[in-house]
Amino acid sequence: MAGVRAKTVLSAAAAVMSVAASLLPTAVASAADCPDAEVIFARGRFEPPGIGRIGQAFVDSLRAKTPKSVGVYGVNYIADWDIVPGANDLSRHMQYMATNCPNTRQVPGGYSLGAAVVDVVVGSNKAQFGFNSPLPASVADHVAAVVLFGNGTRSIFGPVSAANSPVYGPKTIDQCNVDDPICNGIDPSTLADNWNSHLQDAYIGSGLVDQAAQFTADRL
Repeated sequence: MAGVRAKTVLSAAAAVMSVAASLLPTAVASAADCPDAEVIFARGRFEPPGIGRIGQAFVDSLRAKTPKSVGVYGVNYIADWDIVPGANDLSRHMQYMATNCPNTRQVPGGYSLGAAVVDVVVGSNKAQFGFNSPLPASVADHVAAVVLFGNGTRSIFGPVSAANSPVYGPKTIDQCNVDDPICNGIDPSTLADNWNSHLQDAYIGSGLVDQAAQFTADRL
């Protein structure tokens, strides 16, 4: 009987070890899915779903400047006029990454309307006006850089912009074309004449996107 019991115990132990071994590759694969860095980008108004033209130009430039792996997440929102859904999605994703990929360096960013989305998330730690997912203070340790382009909220709501945040300000690059009427303050008399300075081509062609990529690469 003792021999039978011993064989039963050994068989059970072997079964447990087999199950554990079958689970191990999944855990390793899950860890491998976490990139060294992730750009979490909110596109501009009326751009199709994804990270937008400036977001893609930024990612391409960043990948060329660092040997580290760079993942991408496009903030999920309609990008019409309401920034709150985007802010909630951005914040939730940043918190998810901090928990599930703690070694991934996060790079939240946005262009135009998307920049306002980022400002809501990193510029204020309070739930308000439908924004119901403020970032815990601990997430800041996972953020390498914040990149903003054509950020109109800095001229309207300066105190809550990312660049003015005591936590995220030193990590933020807030790019604004010289003649961009949105981020330099809207002057109705010059809006039509200078509108092209706010568009994607102006930022990509000016070198400001490439400059932001270098700023980020230096902090990864």
